[in-house]
Amino acid sequence: MERKSKIDATGAIVLTVFMAVLGLNQVGIKIVNEGMAPMFQAGLRSVAAGIIIFLYCSWRNIHIDLKIPVLIPGIATGLCFAFEFALLFQAIEYTTVARSSVLFYTMPFWVALGAHFMIPDDRLNGLKVLGLLLAISGVAIALLGGQGNQEGASLTGDLMALLAATMWAAIALIARTTQFSTLKPEAQLFYQLFISAIILVPLSMFGESFREPSLLHWLIFTIQVIFVVSIGFVIWFWVLSVYPASEMASFSFLAPLFGVFFGWFILDEKLTWNIIAALLLVGIGIVLVNKKAKKDY
Repeated sequence: MERKSKIDATGAIVLTVFMAVLGLNQVGIKIVNEGMAPMFQAGLRSVAAGIIIFLYCSWRNIHIDLKIPVLIPGIATGLCFAFEFALLFQAIEYTTVARSSVLFYTMPFWVALGAHFMIPDDRLNGLKVLGLLLAISGVAIALLGGQGNQEGASLTGDLMALLAATMWAAIALIARTTQFSTLKPEAQLFYQLFISAIILVPLSMFGESFREPSLLHWLIFTIQVIFVVSIGFVIWFWVLSVYPASEMASFSFLAPLFGVFFGWFILDEKLTWNIIAALLLVGIGIVLVNKKAKKDY
């Protein structure tokens, strides 16, 4: 598909729905952690989703290139993917969904900053910087307003979520700046699932695996494998291949807000005035980031 110079209506709708799914996924991970150890859950998810994506690639005759110019960045993204989810799943074990969501979705800041230096046609301008700062402020309000003393929060979990965000940003930048971008989204995802599976599964063997999983845990885990990883991340890479990285990534600020909402709706976390204020700031930030610069006539 032809690359776009800005986010259009289709991209905005797809990204908003995807961010809602990711926000809900944070709650799903928290629940499944009750039945499976975080590292084992992450590794098992990569194995299951990897099988699905491999079968899909075989069915659609999607080539998985193993040449060096693709293989090296492919391995790099796989390593980042493994550390990203190992850190995220552990973060949700140690801290609250609200805090882990807010910190994990600082990813767009790292993408936008990296893209400014690494991608010539994806520079930051004054409006984009202002939009990103407003969105970051909104996310901070969502976290700090009534969440500072929340039970279950920990500095360890917060730092893990923040490091996971940098891993996600690294994947986005590698996919945009190397020949890894020549692969179809499904092949890119298979690389990451395969590499992460062979890393996470052996590492999980050094600790516990199951924690008396119930039917609910398996149901949520299956939904994560099929709809979040197998379908969701293919859509993510498609969007990444079509739209500007900094503008696309700015929509990720919606995910922590969805995460806080679903945390309130499902886990009975507080939903206060600060969430409304955060939504307004994030909305304004997205408009500014996606505002097209005026042309000289």
